[in-house]
Amino acid sequence: MTSSRLEAFSDGVLAVIITVMVLELHVPHGDSVQALWDATGVGLLTYLLSFVYVGIYWSNHHHMFQVAEHVDGAVLWANLHLLFWLSLFPFSTAWVDESGVARTPAVVYGVNLLAAAVAYYLLQLAIFRTTGGDRLRSALGGDWKGKLSPVFYLSGIGLAFVEPWLAEVCYVAVAMIWLVPDRRVERYLAAERGGSTG
Repeated sequence: MTSSRLEAFSDGVLAVIITVMVLELHVPHGDSVQALWDATGVGLLTYLLSFVYVGIYWSNHHHMFQVAEHVDGAVLWANLHLLFWLSLFPFSTAWVDESGVARTPAVVYGVNLLAAAVAYYLLQLAIFRTTGGDRLRSALGGDWKGKLSPVFYLSGIGLAFVEPWLAEVCYVAVAMIWLVPDRRVERYLAAERGGSTG
């Protein structure tokens, strides 16, 4: 099977996730920055962080399926597993916001981020097992970002028991790591095209 339907479905789900998250923001009752802060509190910041995470997953998902040649049932279910955890972002984001970054919501948000990262890794493994899966394995290489991210999530979850804002610092750090453009797949595809024309 080709991945076009899986990609289209995933794109739609991610678009809905972003839409649901933005609907949680409250419109200010005034025209000042203070009115904005009073209406949204940390909501705008938590929305921004979660929006960046959804964007990172969307971008990496897109790159991954540029390399994946085949999709089978295991890949479809692994993709749904990833979408399940991503679909919980609006809930965990809203809880962090409404609690004013309290301990339990910060832990749950970290668990949500960690579970999405694990689900993404399982999706990669499912693609590795398909025909042509070595292409993705070659394109990703050592994947230091993918290995480092869960360490930060676990650190954030632990730090939430000390000070919830420290957990958020860990979660922001992971987002910053991934915001640096990851060109592994693009370089792989460019090298592949260059090799096929030479």
